[in-house]
Amino acid sequence: MTNPWFHFLAPAFYLAAGGLLAIQLARARPLAGSARLGILALAGGGLLLHGALLLGRLGLDGEVNLALTSAFSLVAWVAALLFVLVALTRPIENLGILILPLTGLTVLIEWLWPGSQWLRQPTTPQAAHIIISVLAYGLLTLAAVQALLLSLQERRLHSHHPGGFLRALPPVQTMETLMFQLIVAGFLLLTGTVVSGLFFSEQVFGRPLRLNHHTVLAIVAWLVYGVLLVGRWRLGWRGRTAVRWTVAGFALLVLGYFGSKFVLEVVLGRA
Repeated sequence: MTNPWFHFLAPAFYLAAGGLLAIQLARARPLAGSARLGILALAGGGLLLHGALLLGRLGLDGEVNLALTSAFSLVAWVAALLFVLVALTRPIENLGILILPLTGLTVLIEWLWPGSQWLRQPTTPQAAHIIISVLAYGLLTLAAVQALLLSLQERRLHSHHPGGFLRALPPVQTMETLMFQLIVAGFLLLTGTVVSGLFFSEQVFGRPLRLNHHTVLAIVAWLVYGVLLVGRWRLGWRGRTAVRWTVAGFALLVLGYFGSKFVLEVVLGRA
């Protein structure tokens, strides 16, 4: 049985790390050295406690709970984990201002409104599909947050107010390069998710392919990211164009999976 205090301690760690990052950004101080490692360690503490909660909620006698709030919490945990791992080698720590507090919020939401949609003893194809899709969502979540921060950075530059928090951020070109690196990795994993869902539906879901809202929106999101990457490669898309396509693709993914689950579980009351 997981310690119930973890539901409060995990968000506290996340919020502390995100708050310290926000203070550094407000003071226009780039994060470095022991301060950087200390904040990432706080985030790591939140990840450990959150992970313990997920093990208790998601894994029980070979069953996996894929209810709305549990799935939301899992994707947020993966996004936060990827954030910490990538931040060890890349200058993306400022993404934690949004990623970490929102991840802490999912812990509280999942505790206050637990759901129940159990997948009984998932097969190897099912487990692989879930892992790949969650990793894709995690990476593309980081890319979307990076896009929002990049958009804010460019607006401040274009309005001729480059001071303040901008001094704590990497250059625009570096921010953009990191965003596309996240998109490429997420797109490759999303491709695996779409392909496994379309061509191996019987093995993954135990039923023939159904072109429901989730499937259609996932395909459209995949196409949006694909067009974005081709546009970047062939036409040199960047700036606001790249940001808009990135946010649009992520919005379609969220609407396709979590939007569909919200309608089914909350609005229609079906598991």
